[in-house]
Amino acid sequence: MPIIGIIGKPNAGKSTFFSALTMQNVKIAPFPFTTIEPNKGIAYVRVKCVCEEFKVKDNPRNSTCINGTRFVPIEVLDVAGLVPEAWKGRGLGNKFLDELRKSDALIHVVDASGSTDIEGRIIKPGQHDPIEDVKFIDEEITMWIYSHFQENFEKDMKRLAQEDESKVLDYMERKLSGFSITRKQIAKVLEKISKKPSQWNTEDTKNFIRMLIMEAKPILIAANKIDIPESWKNLERMREIFKDRIIVPTSAEAELALRKAAEQSIIEYLPGANDFKILKDIDEKKRNALNYIRNNVLKRFGSTGVQDAIETCYFKLLNYIAVFPVEDQNKLTDHEGRVLPDVFLVPNNTTARELAYLIHTELGDNFIYAIDVRKKQRIGADYVLKHRDVIKIVAAK
Repeated sequence: MPIIGIIGKPNAGKSTFFSALTMQNVKIAPFPFTTIEPNKGIAYVRVKCVCEEFKVKDNPRNSTCINGTRFVPIEVLDVAGLVPEAWKGRGLGNKFLDELRKSDALIHVVDASGSTDIEGRIIKPGQHDPIEDVKFIDEEITMWIYSHFQENFEKDMKRLAQEDESKVLDYMERKLSGFSITRKQIAKVLEKISKKPSQWNTEDTKNFIRMLIMEAKPILIAANKIDIPESWKNLERMREIFKDRIIVPTSAEAELALRKAAEQSIIEYLPGANDFKILKDIDEKKRNALNYIRNNVLKRFGSTGVQDAIETCYFKLLNYIAVFPVEDQNKLTDHEGRVLPDVFLVPNNTTARELAYLIHTELGDNFIYAIDVRKKQRIGADYVLKHRDVIKIVAAK
């Protein structure tokens, strides 16, 4: 299962973002390095359940179904804030960057209001340019990988060019294995570069690393503190400057407040919703706070963006889909009679046989065929699964 890392400078709202996603208590305070040890938690992504389509009442085992929406658990990681030159070990840089090795995709929480400087110190909204934060975090991650990768690189490339250039991919795979970067990802990036590695200069190598990061650890930008008016123009500027990046406006504080109010049964609210319903009498201060969120976040942007960010990261950047495996294609049950018990999140292009292996090794080893339950059709081992497929695996006993 992929891990989503939450990154950013101190006081950008990372820990609030993490806490809103997981409802896990973490240290949240207005000073740098509140997060020292990485916080690990479980968040949820939404998938439209197939229960209503098939007109059944489901009994989820590995997820929760609320009003026809499955909330599927995923793992997220919030690590220490990053400051300039962290790749050299400044601040908690080495500790932060080491944690990034475990992440498959990243959400960069940016203070879009400009109310914190480059080091994360509190200033008046609008006094800092969040564009600089995006650039410096990108550069820190690039330099972190580059500083390890470039040692003896030019010399080794020239040697391989003379001896056996076909071994370049093997060499790079070994060099980058510690960063959880795969051979397939390296090869995909190399295909986009016409210049041979033996001909690269320093900037060529850095550009390769930048491209590799976007392939192996893609980064979504969460333009946070979007409830602060100074954020609105900055959001448009970020979208103009970073046209090739996915940017989601977010208010982690608003999402956390709504989830806590829902937990206390003050409001009815589901994560990612565009509104809420007040359930009980509350004092004027709380009502004003909720109306502020409704008017300045939900009505303006459609949601707090926190749920949208994690789902965009999972389904768009990582390109995952959801599949519903069953054992009885007529009753949509498992062997214990549970209706639509599980939903599996799998990479796009996963085959029926690969799904069988994900369920159980023996199921993959003994795979005969699968059944597309919706179409009532037999499908082969190489059938490529589609989002929200309902699949039965048939295996030899």
